[in-house]
Amino acid sequence: MIEAQGLTKKYGDRTAVDGISFTVHPGRVTGFLGPNGAGKSTTMRMLLGLDRPTAGSVMVNGRSYADFPAPLREVGALLEARALHPGRSARDHLRWMAASNGIPVRRVDEVLDLVGLPDVAGQRVGGFSLGMGQRLGIAVALLGDPPVVVLDEPVNGLDPEGIRWVRTLTRTLAAEGRTVFLSSHLMSEMALTADHLVVIGRGRVLADCSMPDFIAEHAASYVRLRSPQQAEVAALLRRNGLEVTDVDGELHIQGRDAASVGELVGRQGLLLHELTLVRSSLEDAFMTLTAASVEYSARQQTPAGALR
Repeated sequence: MIEAQGLTKKYGDRTAVDGISFTVHPGRVTGFLGPNGAGKSTTMRMLLGLDRPTAGSVMVNGRSYADFPAPLREVGALLEARALHPGRSARDHLRWMAASNGIPVRRVDEVLDLVGLPDVAGQRVGGFSLGMGQRLGIAVALLGDPPVVVLDEPVNGLDPEGIRWVRTLTRTLAAEGRTVFLSSHLMSEMALTADHLVVIGRGRVLADCSMPDFIAEHAASYVRLRSPQQAEVAALLRRNGLEVTDVDGELHIQGRDAASVGELVGRQGLLLHELTLVRSSLEDAFMTLTAASVEYSARQQTPAGALR
């Protein structure tokens, strides 16, 4: 379990993390989300004892990370996969890490096999691709077979097979009863992986809830309808108190589910070409919640013709 209480970090006059509190429970994957500059990396660094909090605390299974005599046996972490000596082989890097934490050397080959790197274990890591470096970083995180795993952007640089592998791995770790804390900017992947979400913006907690509750609260679903009698259908639905919006030749309807909308239209003998329930995505909910917390907001692209 990871417990943050009033966790705060200031750099001069700038507050990077502003009194946040949350708990990451074992047995589930907890996603850690936020826009760039929200304070995610700073929070993870304080969790791992790399930054000292200005105030508050963050504990792992009731202890500070710095108090663990063999931390890799307690917390496995991936923050920066390329923080490696480029002249050292993958196997030697893991051997050195294992020796520093009293981990049996046989575990080195076990994790190399687990992450798919046995064939390149003797190669210098300076020649590794981004994806290979990520796999080695995950091997380091798993080296001590820890009960708590913290991964920051673990799928960065991985191909589709690798992304699916990380998804399966994290869910398997959680199913084993471990605490899994996962940060990623890939909303589609997070939606498939996380059970629970902690969302921060400008250093403060914006949401701490289950994935379904987060989506339901911060982005609305709607019914999409197409009809050759679009105007008549829209008028009918509005007369029945439904909110109807015409978007690029299709109707977006809120207030009823697809079945009841279809029955209402059908009773009037009007034709339908499409009737679909569009469920909101994690990305929709995230963008809605964090709109005011984005540090750098780009404008929409200007059409090429407008530049003439």
